[in-house]
Amino acid sequence: MPELRSPLRRRLLASTGALAAAHWLGVRPARAETADITGQLARYMAAARRQPLPDTVIAACKQRILDTFGAMASGARMKPGILGLDYVRSLGGVAQASVVAANLRTTAVNAALANAMAAHADETDDFEPITKAHPGCSAVPAALALAEKNGASGMELIRAVALGYDLGCRLLLALGPDHVRGTHRSAEGMSSTFCALGSAALTALDEQGMRFALSYAAQQVSGLWSWVDDEDHVEKAFDFAGMGARNGVTAVTMVEAGMTGVHDVLDGTHNPVSALSTEPKPEALLAELGSRFFVMETAIKTFSVGYPCQSALDALLTLREQHALTPDRVRSIVIKLPTDAVGIVGDSAMPDVNCQHLVALALLKGGVSFDDSHDASLMQTPEIRAIRERTTLTGEAALVDPAAPRGAIVELTLDDGRRVEQHTRFPPGTKENPLTDAAVNAKARDLIAPVLGERNTERLIREINGLEAVDDVRKLRPLWTAG
Repeated sequence: MPELRSPLRRRLLASTGALAAAHWLGVRPARAETADITGQLARYMAAARRQPLPDTVIAACKQRILDTFGAMASGARMKPGILGLDYVRSLGGVAQASVVAANLRTTAVNAALANAMAAHADETDDFEPITKAHPGCSAVPAALALAEKNGASGMELIRAVALGYDLGCRLLLALGPDHVRGTHRSAEGMSSTFCALGSAALTALDEQGMRFALSYAAQQVSGLWSWVDDEDHVEKAFDFAGMGARNGVTAVTMVEAGMTGVHDVLDGTHNPVSALSTEPKPEALLAELGSRFFVMETAIKTFSVGYPCQSALDALLTLREQHALTPDRVRSIVIKLPTDAVGIVGDSAMPDVNCQHLVALALLKGGVSFDDSHDASLMQTPEIRAIRERTTLTGEAALVDPAAPRGAIVELTLDDGRRVEQHTRFPPGTKENPLTDAAVNAKARDLIAPVLGERNTERLIREINGLEAVDDVRKLRPLWTAG
């Protein structure tokens, strides 16, 4: 091919087709100056399998693992969990890992997908208030699948979960959580693949292998706000959890199988942080790595409902108890939420993501059980509809508080004309208002026992509470499977 003249070459490289022209001409685009973020992160990941963790972090991991088992077990009997199981059963595959509450063993990728969809089949899984990530529903199923595949110990599983929380939440900090949520992208869907990438800690991958795993994961990062239109919570379970768990385990197992990839995907011109954000902060991927553990910062839900509803329910139930309220004594209800929460939990067709319905239910019954929060027929009962008709949900700019991003105010006007108000900044389960081990055990027991039986549930709770002493996670498999 004759060499192009210099002016034409310059015009090509300066045009909107510069990258294509550079490829045609054999020119490699210049790489930006970097701090080798890929290498630093890859080295941390390679060491994570045997890296000691503080006792407080180990305790937090065990709580989140148990909490996610509660979500997986209860979700296995809901539509997203059932469909996820049916789908992966149809795929077949080598028996590497098991599906919770089922008699199926399949590939680690398939098991992670099915268990993650069950983990977010309802609104039971944990939530990180600053980044808006849902780390547990993808990090735990992915780590569990790799732990089974590779015969890992309980301590190795704990370390993988801790790594997953750190990777997923730090990705969103690097992108800018507000930037992500201000676009068409979903923070939950974008972080879940990196949450699941923590499962790489359960492998023998060295720094080079971790670099490649990061590259395969980065290619799969996605997430769109379109999940808000899913009325059945099926695609939402995939978007928040199943997709990321599948992607992360796929990335890890492909590299385990010997596939190579890009050596420095987080650095230079074509990196995912710059591609997905107009205000990239790639250094956030490394900030306080090894000293700040995001697994200690997520909120464990006390109610199996959309997270923006947690504070509103806590505020309503506090007022109900303080004033011995019954529905006939409440003339009107005003619920104030952060402005970005209104579009998520306002007038949703799903009962567990409809704040007005849940507050009405709580006022009527004095609580919100798992069964009631998922019973769509209750949305049509005359008693609850009557309360909803005098309930208003509004966005409050003052509640968009970085220090308490999911607070809520509930104002009640009573039958005697008095107005009472409760502001819940930190509902139970947040890092500022944490749950005890006994409370997490009780929540897990309520969710798991109806599915796996009381005996297996008590043993599973006991084993997870002492997970660091388990030498092979596969020994616990009979406790969470069926048949």
